[in-house]
Amino acid sequence: MKRRVVIDTNCLLAILPSQSPYHRVWSDFLDGKIEFCVSNEILMEYEEILSQKTSSFFADAIIKTLLNQKNIVRVSPIWRFQLITQDPDDNKFVDCAITGQAEFLVSNDKHFLVLKKIDFPAVNVVRIQDFVKQL
Repeated sequence: MKRRVVIDTNCLLAILPSQSPYHRVWSDFLDGKIEFCVSNEILMEYEEILSQKTSSFFADAIIKTLLNQKNIVRVSPIWRFQLITQDPDDNKFVDCAITGQAEFLVSNDKHFLVLKKIDFPAVNVVRIQDFVKQL
């Protein structure tokens, strides 16, 4: 069974460069070994931040690559769990992980640590460094 994950935006930025120690996550995704769960909200944030950090051309290419992969899992959360109060904008990743039945939410953002204290709904948050070690 393929690993199904939600990748937060900062981790997406970390996995894209070929020289990154985390690039294997992107390579494994492109090779069909990992499923990425995304919602429209997540895709919009990816595109916005990639455009800011790189270029709109690069952002568009990454979004098109994501959407054209067979192992992309499109999720439309209808329930907002509102589990993260420190940065409510991060909840889109949590809602996607829960609705998409992701095995992991990959993030180094400290706001997600609150999820380790919540039993239900369970969201398994892992740092990018730890996720790469599991591959």
